[in-house]
Amino acid sequence: MQTRRLGSFPVSAIGLGCMNLSHAYGTPPDETAGGDLLLRALDLGYTHFDTAAVYGYGANETLIGKYLASRRDEFVLASKCGIYRRPDGKREINNRSDLIREAVEDSLRRLRTEAIDLYYLHRWDRRTPIEDIVGTLADMVRAGKIRAIGLSEVSAATLRRAHAVHPIAAVQTEYSLWTRDAEIAVLDACRELGATFVAFSPLARGFLTGRLTDVSALEPGDLRRGMPRFAPEAYARNLELLAGVKAVADDSGCTMGQAALAWLLAQGDHIVPIPGTTSLDHLAENAGAAAVTLSPDALARLDAAINRDTVHGPRYAAAIQAEIDTETFA
Repeated sequence: MQTRRLGSFPVSAIGLGCMNLSHAYGTPPDETAGGDLLLRALDLGYTHFDTAAVYGYGANETLIGKYLASRRDEFVLASKCGIYRRPDGKREINNRSDLIREAVEDSLRRLRTEAIDLYYLHRWDRRTPIEDIVGTLADMVRAGKIRAIGLSEVSAATLRRAHAVHPIAAVQTEYSLWTRDAEIAVLDACRELGATFVAFSPLARGFLTGRLTDVSALEPGDLRRGMPRFAPEAYARNLELLAGVKAVADDSGCTMGQAALAWLLAQGDHIVPIPGTTSLDHLAENAGAAAVTLSPDALARLDAAINRDTVHGPRYAAAIQAEIDTETFA
């Protein structure tokens, strides 16, 4: 696979988001199937694996540690801290220094590694100064426990404040044809500061593949059931937009998902998408997107077909959006 830079690390142009092997989209695959997919990803040329402590509350890191520890020198490993499960079972965003230090140690143990290549603050609680948080993570860099610092879902202003304390290697935020908020300021700020932009949900949580046609079939625990764009009425209108994506994909000799990923790669050489999947076939398909080059006309047609003005429904429900420190289009 072609390579790009993740901070100072060379990585495959398409990375693997590991979340849905343990979390978020209904019943995850069993451990053996999840492990087989991770190993197959390495064989296909994926060299960037992204996880987080909150994915399955440790289960995802444990899975990666069990199956990939013996091949640790073949890939760049990214994880995240800052979201916890309280003793009462509720989720909490908390960036206290002692919790971050504890999270790093727990992640190292679960991942079965001596150091994590890239460690993100998963969410900023906006109570703890970002400078203090980055200072704590910088201590972890000096201790050799993590090699680089990342931030997830932060504004350009917050990124600049953080970068003044310690270089920020990467910012991870949702970005795809149907989620464009990163285009307001963060993409440019990353380019200016030399930080990689890591695009999560680059296939719009399955929407851009064209395969998710009936949201009523989603499992009760699937987080998409609570997202406004996946509400039945909004989703029916969003499905109508996919005709333009299919036409471009057909003309370009690729799948719809590959067209969407190729569009992302074309938005800047500092962008690295991390699609996730539980399917070995889709894993190979996503890897193949790195070899797809879309014509200027195809890129323009995709941009016109699905964008912030054509998509129906906000990205998140209001309560979840309030947790996120990012610029949003009015």
